[in-house]
Amino acid sequence: MDYKVFEAVPTKVFGKDKKPTFEDSSCSLYRFTTIPNQDSQLGKENKLFSPSRYADALFKSSDIKSASLEDLWENLSLKPAESPHVNISANLSPQVVNEVWQEETVGRLLQLIDLPLLDSLLKRQEVVPKVTQPKRQPDLVSNRNYLDRGILKAYSESQEDEWLSSAIDCLEYLPDQMVVDISRNFPEQPDRTDLVKELLFDAISKYYSSREPLLNHLSDVHNGIAELLVNGKTEIALEATQLFLKLLDSQNREEFRRLLYFMAVAAHPSELKLQKESDNRMVVKRIFSKAIVDNKNLSKGKTDLLVLFLMDHQKDVFKIPGTLHKIVSVKLMDIQKGRDPNRDTGYIYCQRIDQSDYSDHTRKTTKDELMNLLKNIDEDSKLSAKEKKKLLGQFYKCHPDIFIEYFGD
Repeated sequence: MDYKVFEAVPTKVFGKDKKPTFEDSSCSLYRFTTIPNQDSQLGKENKLFSPSRYADALFKSSDIKSASLEDLWENLSLKPAESPHVNISANLSPQVVNEVWQEETVGRLLQLIDLPLLDSLLKRQEVVPKVTQPKRQPDLVSNRNYLDRGILKAYSESQEDEWLSSAIDCLEYLPDQMVVDISRNFPEQPDRTDLVKELLFDAISKYYSSREPLLNHLSDVHNGIAELLVNGKTEIALEATQLFLKLLDSQNREEFRRLLYFMAVAAHPSELKLQKESDNRMVVKRIFSKAIVDNKNLSKGKTDLLVLFLMDHQKDVFKIPGTLHKIVSVKLMDIQKGRDPNRDTGYIYCQRIDQSDYSDHTRKTTKDELMNLLKNIDEDSKLSAKEKKKLLGQFYKCHPDIFIEYFGD
């Protein structure tokens, strides 16, 4: 509406024109903006101005005025579950947006974790191994696969079972033949959910036992997060994990999210007993650990600690830290407006003070330390009278004002 791609159909309230605002309701009407100065022709031909004409103006706009943003916040009444988000990156290239996100994510990660080598982090590419699936059979198997996936999805939705739902979501990443095999071996009694769960768990665990680890990039970060956990710094470890997972490419991030969700559900003690003599949590950890991280430099104890931490915090590890989100938003807005993006944004490594405060602090601290040094010389009973006189003379020569203030005239 701000860029006149479409407009609200005028309405009157109590005989007065209502201010056009965007409302997501069944009683609000909108239309594409008509071509200027061609109303008569439009009346004859009943044509509307194509919104694509405005695309260049929208994406080439060098600036979004603050007034426009204020109007947008004032008029927007979508009432979503979460607060509305202004797309401030509308006229920035995806490359610029991604670079800002990565720069700030890496910067904060370096604050939280002491990394011995930065090359793998600073020169990070999307190097997480892709899933290598076996070659598909002819169209018969391929068509059967699509049918099987749809049937399994419909089955999970009919059961309203979180375990089944999370497991079948993971099937999207399994090879076609494995899905076909699951369908063929499906229990004849669909209400025997325990047999269905055993079938699904066996298939998922079999696939992930031979898959390349999902988090095998940036191995030094594994050690850093595990060390934080060992030292009881859970909150810092959680933020570091959130940043670490933000650096995953979208495909592997989503696959890991689904797997971790399934692991957390299957590990619950009230769910299907996976093995008779072990609790579910330990079984899930043991079976899926190598599918998550297989770091030779990480001890088994720390690997187990890391995997259990991920399972226990699966609802939080994929969230983006609020501070990071705010910093990136401000930085992107500065880039749009042509300001220096590093002026007042980014994570601060020290307390910032102005030049005058810095000078005052320097003088006061230096004076206090010199006064303390002079006091130590004066009160040191171990110094002979000759040594003390010599040191006091040297001090007076370099700092007569401090000497006079301490001893007086």
